Amino acid sequence: MKEFLEKYKGAAFIKEEQIGFDQVSKHLIRAIEDIKVAEANTSIDTGVAYNYAYLAMLRTARALMFSFGYRPIDGQQHKTVVFFAEKTLGPKFSDLIEYFNRMRKKRNRFTYDEPDLLVSEEETKNAIITAKAFVPEVTQFIKKKNPQKELKL
Repeated sequence: MKEFLEKYKGAAFIKEEQIGFDQVSKHLIRAIEDIKVAEANTSIDTGVAYNYAYLAMLRTARALMFSFGYRPIDGQQHKTVVFFAEKTLGPKFSDLIEYFNRMRKKRNRFTYDEPDLLVSEEETKNAIITAKAFVPEVTQFIKKKNPQKELKL
């Protein structure tokens, strides 16, 4: 982990910052809302629903970074957040992180290159299922890492 942090700080991908635990809580609260938005929009627009499932995971992973006192600062912040989560959460989370990274890539294509990219209903439902697993698992990880701090969810 230390090597990863030094490499990413040196490459100006992350910076150390005093981030209040209230920001961790706010990101986790919004992640829970993002899942609700994803579920509500699945029948209307699968691309939007998929994006919100992804945002739930992104906000949760950002909360994780914040809980360690780091913030992404480069032009590839989403990728940096995914890699940070991978390094900090470890092998137990490898399947969730792998799916998160695939979602990141698809969302990037959908948002920037291919607005007509098909996001199927099944793919969207799987994204929501993954987000519903990721958010509470990472929230528990943050709580265990910071037992002296209160998450207000």
